[in-house]
Amino acid sequence: MASKNVERLLNVIMTIGSRRRIDRAKLFSVIPDYANAVSDQAAERMFERDKAAILELGLPLATERDVLDENTVHYRIETARSGAVLDLTTEEYTVLLAASRAWDAAAAGGAARRVRSKLLSLGHDADPDLLRRTPRGAVESLPVLSPLLDSVVGGRTVRFTYRATHGAPSERRVEPWVVGVHEGHWYVYGWDLDRSAPRLFRASRIESFPADISAARQPRPENTDLSGVLERMLDSDDRDAAVLRAAPYKALSLRDRAGAALEAEHLTLPSLPRPAARRLLLGDIRWVELLEPHSWRAELAQVLSAIADLHEQEPQLSELESATGRPTPRIRLTPQSGDHLSRLISAASYVLSRGEADLAELAEALAITEKQLVTDLQVLFVCGDMGDGWEDLIEAEWEHGTVRVRNAEPLRRALSLSAVEITALLAGLAALEPVAGQAEQTVAAARAKLLAGATGGPADSVAVPTFYDLADAISADEMAARTADRAEAVLAAVHAALRAEPGAEDGQLVIRYSSSDRPGTSVRRIRPLRIESDGVRSYLLAECELAGAERRFRLDRVVEILPAGTPMSRAGAGEQQALAGRVEGEVWLRLEPAGHWIAESFGAVEMRDGGDGEAFARLDSPVLAPLVDAVLESAGAAEVLVPRDLRDTIVTVARDGAVRHTS
Repeated sequence: MASKNVERLLNVIMTIGSRRRIDRAKLFSVIPDYANAVSDQAAERMFERDKAAILELGLPLATERDVLDENTVHYRIETARSGAVLDLTTEEYTVLLAASRAWDAAAAGGAARRVRSKLLSLGHDADPDLLRRTPRGAVESLPVLSPLLDSVVGGRTVRFTYRATHGAPSERRVEPWVVGVHEGHWYVYGWDLDRSAPRLFRASRIESFPADISAARQPRPENTDLSGVLERMLDSDDRDAAVLRAAPYKALSLRDRAGAALEAEHLTLPSLPRPAARRLLLGDIRWVELLEPHSWRAELAQVLSAIADLHEQEPQLSELESATGRPTPRIRLTPQSGDHLSRLISAASYVLSRGEADLAELAEALAITEKQLVTDLQVLFVCGDMGDGWEDLIEAEWEHGTVRVRNAEPLRRALSLSAVEITALLAGLAALEPVAGQAEQTVAAARAKLLAGATGGPADSVAVPTFYDLADAISADEMAARTADRAEAVLAAVHAALRAEPGAEDGQLVIRYSSSDRPGTSVRRIRPLRIESDGVRSYLLAECELAGAERRFRLDRVVEILPAGTPMSRAGAGEQQALAGRVEGEVWLRLEPAGHWIAESFGAVEMRDGGDGEAFARLDSPVLAPLVDAVLESAGAAEVLVPRDLRDTIVTVARDGAVRHTS
């Protein structure tokens, strides 16, 4: 049920919006909460809060003094659209709706919830074909993001509890400069007041809701680039262009960096710092051999031998048993009245623009249940225009699954987007880019209009560099992959197949697929169903004829589209050990600070803390091949404790890599 504040705000909006203007005295006399306030001062304070809430919603509330009596103040809601309300084509609206849907609705903060509702108030019809081809859940959603974005836009200082890789959680006071995404994970970069220096924070390690404590004082650097900050953390004077030998169709990310063909045996990477190159090579060590520089080759052999030696020994389980269990952070989100009111107005505007709407479809569009939607309609039913001395209420009905709303024309206004909401959409658009395909130009046009809306708003409410920094930071790596001919050809074919009618011949594809768990490639005939995402990678769900069932294919491992008549085949056995499937049961890892990222990447279900920054993570049935690669990539900062057969697999793979790099 709606709070009293929501009902009052809706009545205020209806009363002001139903007439050309209304003076302050009349408004105070007809709105019951103002008229019944304990004092005039209490009514004034309540109205000032309500005005701020209405403006935050994006409604153009205007104040003007009477030309004959300057003591008389009138209020009205502008009928002309402001520059912050976007003029969109159907295609641009669709990609923005998809961008808002890229956030996980269950975990996203207020900005992501509000922006979805506000887009619906524009009254557009989405392109169902384009919407079907965009992935859901493409952005890591965390409840701390909205206050962090608010602090960047508003120039505020926040306080939060942060668990760094080297120890227990501590309180941090930070002036955020940039909030952005790198490789699917959110980071905050800004001025740490307690350390008097810039610091980078991974948002998933923030364990309390960021509290606004004061205005920021440290000057914000111009053109702060999140990608550059992360690269400098791995920088080194020891830089070189590594020369590799690679298995055909494997180590695809390294091939993209090198600009090498899929079948090429030798790759030359661009000049990289040694630490960054070592991490990249270890993550793909099953498929590559470093040839030059020779000193780096010897280092790889030493690291791999040390990993193998460690896992050949018996694990020290006593440390695990004595470690302290880490409580799961619980960041409680209180529903905001502004979020609810925005949804109410958007639902009414959506129905008014169409005459009527299907109850189930409207609930799905708003990302709420049908029961919740009915509750919202019941709130509309008891609110309305109070300005004529009687209750002229909104009429809402939902009989037989069809929603109709009448007598609510003042709500038929598209709500403008705030700076934070525009930022949320920019993040969603960047997540869509790798799978945009033929919609690439539409995504670019939608982004341009968002940025134009940002710069066209009030100067004191918009921090334009925030948007450019975020868009650049989250799309740099993905843009490189997107411009590759291979990725473009695959996406074009997948999108064409998704557009085909069910059962049509052009809805089938023959693909060459390079799996991470076994040597060689397979050739499969598939019928694409939809594109999905886990927040870091994009996947294609398809009916696979070779498997006789639905299968999930990572899009970046679909290496080429083959002619329709190409025979199907499974991946060859090869000399290398296949790492197929999942690890059965639970896996315990011992993680040094440099390996803590593995617990986050694999969604550890339990964490324990040891001494000197060590942590222990329990994973439930993780996928085998990526976990083996991650343990090797950690360069000794991760040890598998149980099960024993997984330790043996690590020994085999690490020893094989060490032998190949021993001169």
